[in-house]
Amino acid sequence: MKNNKLAFFVSLIVLVGFPIVFLFISLFTGEWSYLLWSIPPSLLAGLTGLMITLHITKNERKVE
Repeated sequence: MKNNKLAFFVSLIVLVGFPIVFLFISLFTGEWSYLLWSIPPSLLAGLTGLMITLHITKNERKVE
């Protein structure tokens, strides 16, 4: 259960945090391609991790 919480927070950081970091990089450099190229991998990795984590958490609650 403890590892699931960590995985959940990591998924949220990847899903929300990475695009925010690249937004600031894009604002600083003026190159918006950094932001545009960071969104698909962040969505793919973040949503995949989030779905797997929520599925595992749901299955653990059924066992209890």
